[in-house]
Amino acid sequence: MQSIWIETILAVLFGYMLGSIPFGLLLTRLTGGGDLRKIGSGNIGATNVLRTGNKAIAALTLLLDVGKGAVAVIIASRVDEGLGVMAGMGAFLGHLYPVWLKFKGGKGVATLLGIVTALAPMLGIVFAVTWLLALAIFRYSSVAGMLASVSVPITALIMGDYPSTPMYIGVALLVIWKHRANVERLMAGEEPKVGAS
Repeated sequence: MQSIWIETILAVLFGYMLGSIPFGLLLTRLTGGGDLRKIGSGNIGATNVLRTGNKAIAALTLLLDVGKGAVAVIIASRVDEGLGVMAGMGAFLGHLYPVWLKFKGGKGVATLLGIVTALAPMLGIVFAVTWLLALAIFRYSSVAGMLASVSVPITALIMGDYPSTPMYIGVALLVIWKHRANVERLMAGEEPKVGAS
């Protein structure tokens, strides 16, 4: 019993450490873009990296943020399938609240995509399609991210994955919570659209 708890804690810590790597911040600095936290929205994710004008680095940030969530799940799942879920949640929390940045991290959308894709590919497909469609229709990255996150518990429920649904609801609520400033700007008509100058 004790070994199970130790493995669970280690899986969460492993996921957290992987998820807390701020790829957007690191890549922007390495390419001479300065401190990403002082640009645009101040967020460390791919959307804000895009505001620096460096599309290649924004794409790489997106890929790495998705990847760290997926890698955490895949590696931990090789030890035990149940540990994959714990490592995934650790990675998600690590991205949202990284210890290196005084617990002020990203909004978790890309990392969540990687996690749910590794856990259940159908969830990842629905997430990605919802994200892309919402972005194409509304052109607000925040709206697309929130809608995609909400699609996860809904899809899990439809698929009959009742045990995981409460966890996915909690994750979606965390994503919405991290977007609260965006929601305020949307209501005030001040939220910038993707591609806008």
